[in-house]
Amino acid sequence: QVQLVESGGGLVQAGGSLRLSCAASGRTFSTNTMGWFRQAPGKEREFVASIAWSAGSTYYADSVKGRFTISRDNAMNTVYLQMNTLKPEDTAVYFCAYRAGRLGALIGRAEYDYWGQGTQVTVSS
Repeated sequence: QVQLVESGGGLVQAGGSLRLSCAASGRTFSTNTMGWFRQAPGKEREFVASIAWSAGSTYYADSVKGRFTISRDNAMNTVYLQMNTLKPEDTAVYFCAYRAGRLGALIGRAEYDYWGQGTQVTVSS
């Protein structure tokens, strides 16, 4: 089993920034892909960003490209999501996801095996 714990969410004004963290523990593998998804009230969970184990492969949803940056610290088993120029439409619960293996960035919900509990991000206008 792999446990994922997100942190860093909160309330911010439009145009502001937040940095989310996700720490993985348990039966983790050195090669894995980690991703961020988000779910707004009444909407489906949607892909935000993903990063492969080597950090050489990243992928972003069009809605966040140029504003969000995903990165990782393999020594700490932690992935980060730096969110800049936040908009009210970025308001959602943000979830971290994990998939073991030497894979590239993954964008499908079904491609991930483990999920965190989520952290709330609220952007006020």
